[in-house]
Amino acid sequence: MESRRLTGALPALGLRAKIALAALVLLVIPWAGYSFVNSMERMLRENQQRQVVATARAVATALQDRERLLDLRAAVPVEGGPPATSEATEEVRLLLASLARAGLRIWVVDSKLRLVAVAGSLDAKPPADAGAATFGPLERLARRALKPVLERVLRPPVLPEEEFIPNDVVFGGREVERALDGTPGWRHRPAAGGGGGVIFSAAHPVWVGETVVGVVVVEENTDAIVRLRNRAFEQGVAVTLIAFAAAALVLLLFASRLSWRLRRLRDEAENAIDSQGRVRALVAGENARDEIGDLSRSFSTVLARLAHYNDYLENLAGRLTHELRTPIAVVRSSLDNIRLEQPSGDTGVYLSRAEDGLHRLETILTRMAEATRLEQVVRSGERERFDAKDVLAGCVQGYASAYPGRRFSLTMTGQPVPLAGAPDLFAQMVDKLAANAADFAAAGTPIEISLERVGDEAALRFGNTGPPLPPGMKDRLFESMVSVRRERGAGGPHLGLGLYIARLIAEFHGGRASAADRPDGSGVVFELRFSVAP
Repeated sequence: MESRRLTGALPALGLRAKIALAALVLLVIPWAGYSFVNSMERMLRENQQRQVVATARAVATALQDRERLLDLRAAVPVEGGPPATSEATEEVRLLLASLARAGLRIWVVDSKLRLVAVAGSLDAKPPADAGAATFGPLERLARRALKPVLERVLRPPVLPEEEFIPNDVVFGGREVERALDGTPGWRHRPAAGGGGGVIFSAAHPVWVGETVVGVVVVEENTDAIVRLRNRAFEQGVAVTLIAFAAAALVLLLFASRLSWRLRRLRDEAENAIDSQGRVRALVAGENARDEIGDLSRSFSTVLARLAHYNDYLENLAGRLTHELRTPIAVVRSSLDNIRLEQPSGDTGVYLSRAEDGLHRLETILTRMAEATRLEQVVRSGERERFDAKDVLAGCVQGYASAYPGRRFSLTMTGQPVPLAGAPDLFAQMVDKLAANAADFAAAGTPIEISLERVGDEAALRFGNTGPPLPPGMKDRLFESMVSVRRERGAGGPHLGLGLYIARLIAEFHGGRASAADRPDGSGVVFELRFSVAP
């Protein structure tokens, strides 16, 4: 009982709830995917940074020792035509244009930080990823459903909106200052438009002999990487949720099937044995080739063996009675013949002891046969309607002659107490309870018998003054072969069948039996409660 209270204080988790909790382990997949995407993003950015530095070095190498290309002097303009630019500057612009691409800008300044040429733009839109890999319509549907949430977590990149090169980049850039000093440099700065974008900037000096005559600056934003990261994460989340939902559904169906099989096995096991310990039905062994099927078949095998053993025990008393009647009759006739010879001295004493032992043996066999017969009767006995008051009153009237040294007091309700059963069996039950009370009641004290009706129930009580119940025996007194008379030192053979028979008869009449000490500890009260017949 203590363990039940302890377990009752904790929330009960069924098999399906436990499997659902175990399925939460699948949530490690999005975390692993997020970590992988972040690692991939770092690797791509490092590679992009190396490419930007390599491009700046390549352009600077192409301009090395070509001082005229950085000459900003304008060519002679044509009359009536557009303003002319330096032919050297135009050559540099063509060189830069051949290397520029979407999201990448290359510009060259001379040693006085004057802009020589520029190509490309950071706000150029990258080509659409129309051919990106997809996992089918379910993945697209999940991404569409998760889009409002993911947009809050994954901010899409915003174009820098830099039409001109900012002054702080030209005049305040550390990498430009270092390049003018002859040392290549690089840095990254946040994009002006936000959205988590970064602009990588690499500067490389242009040498003419031992003199730095200019600087090549290459800039590239990370919009493509950010878009790739967001798409990979969106796909990872969508695919994970689909896989999680499918796995959760499969696990739920599996757990439901498993719990249903276990509940059915539990119900069959509980209904297989009745309150008397007899096998009522066998568990239907499953044909499943798993552990639950093996357990079900094992239960069925155990119950079949227990049923055979119960049949053997139930028929044992009848077999013993039948087999022992003949040798007892032989012994009885032999003792009678010896008694006719009028033995004297010790022979007569031994003869009396033998006759007394034989009488006790006959009594034991009679009671065993009575219990066996009664068990068969209560299984298939016919029922009739009778008033328990009439049967009880007739029984108590006969106790005056049956127990001359005892006094019985009877108290009954004024209402009728109709029961469905057998009057003879009910009287036999009352006799067993009266005999038990007479054996344990203190001398000179009355045995109190009462029958009252409370609503749809009737309560029959036998109370006597005497010693209390032994510890731990209150719930065992009505079991077969349980007796405390040996502890009391009472005479006569007792197999512990009297109260067992009383319980069988009470259950045959739809009742239940119990025993308890009186509140003041002066004796014991046996109570039987019956459902009144309609």
